[in-house]
Parts: sequence; structure tokens; C-alpha cells
Amino acid sequence: MFDTGRISDELKALKIDLSSLLNTGEEMLDGSKERAEALAEQIKAALAELGETVSEEQEQLEGLVAERPIASLASAFALGVVVGFMLRRH
Repeated sequence: MFDTGRISDELKALKIDLSSLLNTGEEMLDGSKERAEALAEQIKAALAELGETVSEEQEQLEGLVAERPIASLASAFALGVVVGFMLRRH
């Protein structure tokens, strides 16, 4: 009635297919982890470079403000007035 040999062969084939799929999934996961780690390293390097640039610009801005404190204060006040008018309109 049932061909147990044929069913057994099909089950073995399914087992092999399933194990190969699991191995492929593990390889894909490992590859994804490696790509994510590489991307994280690139982001860390870019953030470190950005931090250095911001620090340099901050020092330059502090120097400009220290050289001309009254002009800096007047500029900040004028900018505040302009932003205030813009915010009041909307």
C-alpha cells in the first residue's frame, strides 16, 4: 500500500535540502554581520573626522568672537530679531 522506501528517500532528500538551506542562512547571517561591522567602522571614522572639524571650527569662531565682542553681540542680536519676526509670521 505505502512505498516506505520511496517515502524514506524523499525524507532524506528533504533533510539534505533543509540542512543546506540552514547552512546557507548561517553564511548569509555571517556575511551580513561582517558588512554591518564594516559599515559601523566607516560611520565611526566619519563621526571622528566630523568631530575634529567641528572642534577646529569652534576654536576659530571663539577666536573671532574674542577679537570683536561688540560686533559679535550686535550680529547675534540682529539675527535674533530676524528669526523672531520670521517665527511671528508663521
